Amino acid sequence: QVQLVESGGGLVQAGGSLRLSCAASGRTFSRYDMVGWFRQAPGKEREFAAAIRWSGDSTRYADSVKGRFTISRDNARNTVYLQMNSLKPEDTAVYYCAAGNAVGVYSYWGQGTQVTVSS
Repeated sequence: QVQLVESGGGLVQAGGSLRLSCAASGRTFSRYDMVGWFRQAPGKEREFAAAIRWSGDSTRYADSVKGRFTISRDNARNTVYLQMNSLKPEDTAVYYCAAGNAVGVYSYWGQGTQVTVSS
């Protein structure tokens, strides 16, 4: 079973940038088809932000982050990143990474990292 650990969250002013990391241990990401980033703001349901196929270059983004966020992976480090630029206060949330199958069922989740964007 894979263990996922997110890092890189913090407090940033609107317009700033952060890079989140998701490191896998126990099993490599290569055993899973997709790695995704999700987020949950206070009082809201968890929502999809971005995903990447572990083999190949296919990526997908929520409309709310498209053009501002970039998901990437480092196979050698068994790590997935989420580069977040032009951050807005509405991006404030706990960000989770997850590993899943080709049809978008994510079975393994990290503990989350807090991102707070001040106005």
